[in-house]
Amino acid sequence: MTGDGITQHGGMDWWQSDEGIWYYRPVDGSADWVIDESGLGPSGISKAVVVTDIDSGQESTITFSNPGERYRVIDSVTAPDGTVVEILEYKELLGSSDVRTAEMLYFTKRSGAKLKMVRIRLSGSKVRVEPGALYFMKGQLEMKSSTGGGMLKGMKRKLLSGESFFVNEIYGVGEIYLEPTFGHFFLHELGQSEPGVICDKGMFYAGAGSLDVSAKMQGKLTAGLFGGEGWFQTHITGNGVAVLYVPVPKEEVMMYTLADEKLSVDGNFALMRHDTVDFKVEKSSKGIMSTLVSGEGLLQTFQGSGKVWIAPIQGVYEKLTSVKGLSNLANNPASMGTNVKLGKKKR
Repeated sequence: MTGDGITQHGGMDWWQSDEGIWYYRPVDGSADWVIDESGLGPSGISKAVVVTDIDSGQESTITFSNPGERYRVIDSVTAPDGTVVEILEYKELLGSSDVRTAEMLYFTKRSGAKLKMVRIRLSGSKVRVEPGALYFMKGQLEMKSSTGGGMLKGMKRKLLSGESFFVNEIYGVGEIYLEPTFGHFFLHELGQSEPGVICDKGMFYAGAGSLDVSAKMQGKLTAGLFGGEGWFQTHITGNGVAVLYVPVPKEEVMMYTLADEKLSVDGNFALMRHDTVDFKVEKSSKGIMSTLVSGEGLLQTFQGSGKVWIAPIQGVYEKLTSVKGLSNLANNPASMGTNVKLGKKKR
């Protein structure tokens, strides 16, 4: 994704207006913007790749995304190895013959919830996906399963960070679709010269490029005991693109860039941070009496230089799932500690 919301795909610049209308032009800007009459945007572009079998020398053609699909690309990132990772959003679900399902679809549409899916395009590269995430794939592709670095590393990743014991990697040329969900995804780019990220358990969904996913122990005793994140979190390093499942829309994720500064959070709704940022739990005030009367108690603190991503609206959505929570939102907003659910997120 380039600046000003412009996506480059199929040799063209693509831009979508607030009304949902797609426009395109050559990437060199040599012509004016033209309305995409198909209404499909970059997802409607058909691309073909000719693949030659090494053993037989036989050539075959693999096509990507034929026109007529009812979704749009809402985010797209290209990994250093050429793998294209996209978040697709269905414009609407057309309905079902079952009346009860049609009723649920009606309220889903009125609420603005959109079905989403991750699409990954490989051109002789590889991608790592969590077990159970694959929906379907097309092309000359091969899946291999391993422990991702040995039995010990697999057990450490499973028991400590909540990620899967086995690692599924798909190689070849083609396109891969992951399981659809009404949830939300966040594409994060990592580089060799950039710091890795430490995120909540269960957020990692897939990864393109050369990524290493491991368990990271909290550096401070208080962080493990009182931080609300557990003793271990997921640590992602390397060079590529990580697909993360997040509890709120990407637009509601707030990112802070710290320059030898401190960010204090009253709750555990911080999603991830650069591994250059120190995480610990501190009293809201230096004195014990001041902490007791302040109404804030213990705070999650992030200090150093790097980026921190938080989801302040996550607790609001969780309260809306119950009558009691909805009632609490109508009361005085003063509270102590906005704690949210952790662990494997439902997709």
